[in-house]
Amino acid sequence: MARFYRYRLPPWVRNCIVVIEKVTLPIFIFQLIRTLLFPSSLDVFMLGALAGLTVAFYLEWI
Repeated sequence: MARFYRYRLPPWVRNCIVVIEKVTLPIFIFQLIRTLLFPSSLDVFMLGALAGLTVAFYLEWI
């Protein structure tokens, strides 16, 4: 199976990935604060998904 290469994608897809990469950390921090103040099962699920996405971008898996 071929590795996912960001630079093989069309330019508009790369731009979308860059925008999502820049936005995930502030949304993650906001969701962390919200989960600490008003915890619910949906907030915990969203926090886990955002944490996974943020780590995936940090380790350059995406």
